[in-house]
Amino acid sequence: MTDAPHVDRRARWRRQLGDLIFGLETPLARNYDKALIGLIVVSVLAVVVESVSRLPLPLRLLLRDLEWVFTVLFTLDYLGRLVGARRPLRYALSFYGIVDLLTILPSFVSLLLPGSQYLLVVRALRLLRVFRVFKLARYSDQASLIGEALQASREKITVFFIAVLTLVTVFGTMLYMIEGPQNGFTSIPTSIYWAVVTVTTVGYGDISPKTPLGKFIATLAMLMGYAIIAVPTGIVSAGLQEAQEARRQGRSCPQCGLTKHDPDAHYCKRCGENLPG
Repeated sequence: MTDAPHVDRRARWRRQLGDLIFGLETPLARNYDKALIGLIVVSVLAVVVESVSRLPLPLRLLLRDLEWVFTVLFTLDYLGRLVGARRPLRYALSFYGIVDLLTILPSFVSLLLPGSQYLLVVRALRLLRVFRVFKLARYSDQASLIGEALQASREKITVFFIAVLTLVTVFGTMLYMIEGPQNGFTSIPTSIYWAVVTVTTVGYGDISPKTPLGKFIATLAMLMGYAIIAVPTGIVSAGLQEAQEARRQGRSCPQCGLTKHDPDAHYCKRCGENLPG
């Protein structure tokens, strides 16, 4: 019986910590997220600047010191998320949980591998700090909306991708048969690479057909590429509209039952009641 108040206080403290780190309902939680976004942006910029080989030594040392400051802060954030999460293991194994772990591991690994033979490995691992940029997506409501749209359109996008893959395979094989190794089309994979570059309208120009028939097929591939580019845009746009409509339908007023509220609405437009979520 004497441990019950202590357990209640601990549970309440964990819940408050979770509301601060994961929630957006209070000004303190919103300020926490804004501060974390600023740290992520500055830390990623530090990684980019540190890759410049001609940096002055004092600036390089400053960036290394800053990296340890970022590592400590992100480690505290990661531990806070583990403590404040309702299901810590589920968070740790989620995409963002793994990203959070990857962003702090390189600095600690560099302490465990001080030998010169491991320097290249450590340098490669330190590049994982760039993964911090993925942490930004969790703070945008619109990013989750795009994720819902992509999830809803995954079957259409898969069919479209298979169709494009089939198309470039056919074009590549045809050009391999028509042009041959003497014109740079040394194999079917190389010819498929040319077809991908052509259909996507990138056009590197490192391989190009020389025969009239090859140029004719290349022209068809280029024109078809312009038509293909618009397809995924339409698919994702339709998915965004469906996801937004689903959000509006899902937010109903608890007082009068009215649906189709705007995603950023806090009050019912009919009765003025607070909206859930």
